[in-house]
Amino acid sequence: MISSGFHEFNRSLQLYNHANDSNPHNVYAICPPFVRKGFDYDIRLFRKPICSIRNYRPSFICATPQASIKDHIAPISHLNSDGSKNPSIETALILIRHGESMWNEKNLFTGSVDVPLTRRGIEEAIEAGKRICNIPLDFVYTSALIRSQMTAVLALTQHRCKKVPIIMHNCSKQAEAWSQIYSDEAKKQSFPVIRAWQLNERMYGELQGLNKQEIAERYGKEQVHEWRRSYDIPPPEGESLQMCYQRAVGYFKEHIEPQLQSGKHVMVAAHANSLRCIIMYLEELTSCEVINLELSTGVPLLYIYKEGSFMKRGSPVGPSETGVYALTRARIFYLSIGLMFFDH
Repeated sequence: MISSGFHEFNRSLQLYNHANDSNPHNVYAICPPFVRKGFDYDIRLFRKPICSIRNYRPSFICATPQASIKDHIAPISHLNSDGSKNPSIETALILIRHGESMWNEKNLFTGSVDVPLTRRGIEEAIEAGKRICNIPLDFVYTSALIRSQMTAVLALTQHRCKKVPIIMHNCSKQAEAWSQIYSDEAKKQSFPVIRAWQLNERMYGELQGLNKQEIAERYGKEQVHEWRRSYDIPPPEGESLQMCYQRAVGYFKEHIEPQLQSGKHVMVAAHANSLRCIIMYLEELTSCEVINLELSTGVPLLYIYKEGSFMKRGSPVGPSETGVYALTRARIFYLSIGLMFFDH
């Protein structure tokens, strides 16, 4: 059974298409995200008319500058964690790019180099955990790199179910045997965290460890942009996004999608490019569309899987924006007061 907190989560704000909506009290969009300043919040609305939400009790919202009004999704009503294979059930898929790493902070090409999080990255991971704390989870997947593992574990410490994240060691039979859990109760109270190198960041070859600005000055901005954003052109001795797609999406199809099909809820903590590839698959993006897809560090993205299809609940947030994924009752009250003022 899902906790009562998750039933509150189901009372989501929907985004409506103005052309097809006859109810003048529906909220069309609340975006860009709320920006916190002390104890106050800047509330900016886009898309008129401005309207009241006095008759609504929302507890969840994900509206971002990139979200289209047409990208509305029906309320989640059938999510469960009982392992049922009923094709009509809906399961949750959470994608999180790791928090800021020490080489992100230094503006260095990181790629496959195993670099930990900064203090800010740790805070981003914890904040991401707070935003997804009411969404049921059964399995957690990360890359083999420490920054994604730190992000996943820190986020899970905030989950309201209070389960313990346990890193699975399956690199050898001896490692599996030595990490065996013999208590059924302990198993029930844990999140298995499965690591996979296939979810690693794109390997940047000879660019790894070099400063991005210095490389742009040496080779030109256009050349560096081509290495970073083209689909099929790799950097020197590195991987193209297309090559990354083959391993990341291949692993997703073989290992993660079957979990969703069986009724399990999954979180994936990985990297900008491996997640871009997975999103390309989920949203059926073209090679031209995916190169413009930006993912901010530490911002969770939610998809709902049902009957073989993935429904988008959230869009990537621009790097200059402060993402807000969930609303507390206090924020909703503040919002409703502001909207009532504008509505009159």
